[in-house]
Parts: sequence; structure tokens; C-alpha cells
Amino acid sequence: MSLIPWVVIALLTALNALYVAAEFAAVASKRSALMPLVRGGDARAAVFMQMLTDGVALDRYIAACQIGITLSSLVAGAYAQSTIAQDLAPVLERLFALELGAAQSLSAGSVLLALTALQVVLGELVPKSLALQFPERTALATFTPMRWSISLYRFFIWFLNGAGFLLLRPFGIRPGGHPHVHSPQELELLFAESRRAGQLTPEMHGRLQQGLRLSRRTVRQLMVPRSQLVAIEASTPDADILRQVLDSHYSRMPVYRGTIDQVLGSVSTKDVVAAYITHGEIPPLVKMLRPIPFVPAGLPADRLVSLLRHERTSKAIVVDEYGNVQGMISVDDLLVELFGELADELKVAATSSAEMLLDGRVKLRGSMRAAAAEPWLGQPVDGTAATLGGLIVGKLGHLPAPGERVQLGRAEVTVLEVSQTAVLSVAVLQRAAVLEEEGV
Repeated sequence: MSLIPWVVIALLTALNALYVAAEFAAVASKRSALMPLVRGGDARAAVFMQMLTDGVALDRYIAACQIGITLSSLVAGAYAQSTIAQDLAPVLERLFALELGAAQSLSAGSVLLALTALQVVLGELVPKSLALQFPERTALATFTPMRWSISLYRFFIWFLNGAGFLLLRPFGIRPGGHPHVHSPQELELLFAESRRAGQLTPEMHGRLQQGLRLSRRTVRQLMVPRSQLVAIEASTPDADILRQVLDSHYSRMPVYRGTIDQVLGSVSTKDVVAAYITHGEIPPLVKMLRPIPFVPAGLPADRLVSLLRHERTSKAIVVDEYGNVQGMISVDDLLVELFGELADELKVAATSSAEMLLDGRVKLRGSMRAAAAEPWLGQPVDGTAATLGGLIVGKLGHLPAPGERVQLGRAEVTVLEVSQTAVLSVAVLQRAAVLEEEGV
């Protein structure tokens, strides 16, 4: 029996493996991993990166892989049957004393079984595993022969892709390539998997999660509410203005006339103090005003960043649909959402937002931001409430009485104190697993 058929089968199996590796590598390659190579001047990486960002080009690339896999498999099978199976039949006829027809059938079946095992193991599984383990290196190693294949199969790609598109059209599906994009929910899953694999620290994982959730927060959920807003009435005497400025830790304060709903602008506390030191008195506040933008309470937090940058300011007044002032939002509030409370020597030390009780529960303030309460509740909470107390009222549908309980997230929350209009404090009982995960 000649060795030539075996050499041809080996080459066709290697060709099949090439196409399989190229297909899986193209799908698994990450642009973030290719970018350093592009910056380093790798021409292949630059061209491959451009192809990944072009849905149509990527679609042609994948189609060329699939055509190559199909052709190499079919040719290998047909060639093996016409050569190896024909040579093997007389051998089986002599060894097992079979009739010629039976020997040919057994030979064809044996060659088909052996070739299938060879193609599956060496032509499919091995290259697939290598491509998924080293996607970028595999993609670049197979990129040049794949470009030749795209040119060689150009007509077949055009014809077969066109036929596929025609079949999809009645279902309202418009082919758009294979763009490498992920939804925020998919990104959260990827971050969680990276943390479990040790690629992200718990702190980094938390920061990334907060960054993704920022787009789902509204200004109302992050603002300083109207009840806590520190502002100056335009006609306030100098002594009272100075007292408010000294007692406040803010660098800019809103100025209003009559009621807080009539905000005129803001003043810099530095300007106020400088004017008093220089002239011994404070000019009318309306002459020191700086403009301050107004934003709707439902504005997404990520869009607020662009607005503040455009207005070249760090603060904005939050209003409802009727134009009534609801509070104030600043860049600091966004930073707190992303990084947690930051130390500031100018701020008076506040009481701890969480207090461990003797019975193992955690006492939280009802005015705590809903987003800040999520670690204690064990999972993100739904709803538009800005505070923990607001979440409880929204869940129950009424202002609760002390001792009333409600399930929020994965925690049982017991109301401890209430005023006539709001929940003042609660006790949270978490599952042990949640406490260990959050490091409480």
C-alpha cells in the first residue's frame, strides 16, 4: 500500500485544523489584547484588528473558514474511499475469507470510522482547544493563509452568503456581521468570572460594577436632597452669611430669593470671605452670583458628567417636572457612588453609616442612599427610590411603624425609628454568606 494517500489525508486533516483554529481564534480574540501589538507596529495585528471591527469583513472571514472546513472534510472522505478503502478491501477479503462485496463494505466502513475519529480529534478538538487557549497568537498565525483562502473562495463566499441572507430575509433578520460587543449585563458576568479566576481583586470588581451601574442611576438617587440642602437667602445679613459659610464645608453655595425654589445662582465661599477681608463688608450677593445649571431629577447619572463638563461647573440644581427644587448634585456625589465616601479634613466627622448591634444585625440610617445600602442588602435593588427609607416605603406602600419588617434584596429589614414623614433607622439581618462575601 502506497504512502501517498496517507500523506494526502494528513495534509487535508492539517488544512481542516487550520480552518477550525482560525474560526475559533477569530471569535475568541479580544481587541484589548491585540491593541498592544498594534501599538508596537505589528502589521498583521493591525490588519486583523481592522477586520474584527468590520462586521462584513468578519462575516467573510468566518464564511471562508466554514467553506474550508467543509471542503477539506469532504475531499478527505472521498479521497480515502477511492484510495485507502480500495486498497484495504482485498486485504480484508484474504484475512477474513469474505466475499468481495462484503470486504468492500467492511473496508469502506472501517476507513470512514477511522477518518472520522482522526478528523474529530486532530482536525477539530485539538485546534479548537489551542485557539481558545491562545486566541490572539493563533489568529495571527493563521491570518495569512486565511487571506489567501478568502481570495480563493471569493465566489463561493459571495454565493453562499447571498443564499443565506435570502433565506433570513422572510424572518425579518438583517445580517450584520459578528460585532464584538457586550451589553452591560454581559459585562457584569464577565467581571464576575474574572474575579473568580483571580484576574480582578474584590475591590476592582466592585469599582467596575459601580461604574456600569452608574448609567442606571438617576440624578435623584445621588443628589443631596432638598431637606439637607445648604443655601443662602439673598437678603441675609453679613454676619449670618459669614456664619453659614464657616459652618459649611461646601466651596459653592446656592443663593435663593424668598424660597428655595427661586434659586438665583451660586456664590463662592472663597469670594465671600475675600470680599469681607478686603472691604470689611460683603457686597450684595446678587452681584457675586455665578450661574448654576438646572437638571431634571430623572437625568441618568452618566449623562450628568457630560452636562457638567459642557457647563464647566461641578454642581447643578436638581428640579422636578414642575420646576420645584429637589436638591443639588455635584461631581463629589458621583465620586462617592463610584469610590465610596472619601475622607475630607474640611468636613465634620459624621456618625458611622452602619452600626453593628449586639444581636448580629446592622443598624443603618433611613436617609442612607439606596445605592450605598446595596452591600448590606446583599444584591442590587430595583426601583427609583433615592434612600433606604424610600425603598422601604415603596416596598410596603405606606409609612411603616416601628417593628415592621420587609424583605429587601437578600436581607430582612426591621424598622427601628420613624418620624411623621420618614424612616429614620432600620436594622438589617443578612445571610452569613453575604456577610462573608462583603467582608463585614
